[in-house]
Amino acid sequence: MEILGYVAAVLIGLSLGLIGGGGSALAVPVLVYLFHIAPHDAVPDSLFIVGLASLIGAISYIYNKKICFKSIAVFGIPSVVTVYFTRSWFSPAIPSQLVIGSFTISKDVFLLLVFAILMLAASFSMIRPINLDVPESRQNTDRAYPYVQMILGGACVGFLAGLVGAGGGFLIIPALVVLARIPMKTAIGTSLLIIAINSGIGFSGDQQHANAIQWPFLLLFSSLSVTGIFAGMYLSRFVSGAKLKPAFGWFILAIGTFIISQQLWSKH
Repeated sequence: MEILGYVAAVLIGLSLGLIGGGGSALAVPVLVYLFHIAPHDAVPDSLFIVGLASLIGAISYIYNKKICFKSIAVFGIPSVVTVYFTRSWFSPAIPSQLVIGSFTISKDVFLLLVFAILMLAASFSMIRPINLDVPESRQNTDRAYPYVQMILGGACVGFLAGLVGAGGGFLIIPALVVLARIPMKTAIGTSLLIIAINSGIGFSGDQQHANAIQWPFLLLFSSLSVTGIFAGMYLSRFVSGAKLKPAFGWFILAIGTFIISQQLWSKH
């Protein structure tokens, strides 16, 4: 199972390199089901892995000037604030046993169910055929920059990233392209940098509550993800990420459905 997990580490990076997101949706399930790491420990591990891979992947976009720093500031600052707050205070405050009506579930089950629901939302956004490709000529328009929507979107992504360890690329890219009218290539680079910042802040905020970090494992897993992101960036020259998103979306849908059914079945 561990060999399959390391193969999945490459796929996480491959997804980030090709479509600028989606890889973080795989990280937590891989850590939990293939490496048998408890969900509350898998979240900070996921933040580190996805954050490092995204940061390295963003470097080439920075070099090629495919980053919208205005959007990083407007979208990224509220995102960073909420991810740090979530990892430092909100997540540790969740009790080990939650009572919801007549049901009692553990914190780990709750996190997995929330994560699975997020995966379903991510899968639908990938499967649904939406044209997000904005020509370069439309990047600069006279339309007012949507500050309010971008700030709210950033806060939402930060909360989700902090709660379940997902980077939120499936939310970031549509916000950048549809709201801020940024071309897809620039949106991918900007998304990678936002994910890297969010993940780094979330991981650092978690350290005051986290257990001992297994650095050899994290560095090995992360290095494989980095290899995958370089492969994805190379393949993106020949294969359109938009064409691969529906297939990856169905894959994410299957995993999310499996997590929900597995957790609900275990309660019976």
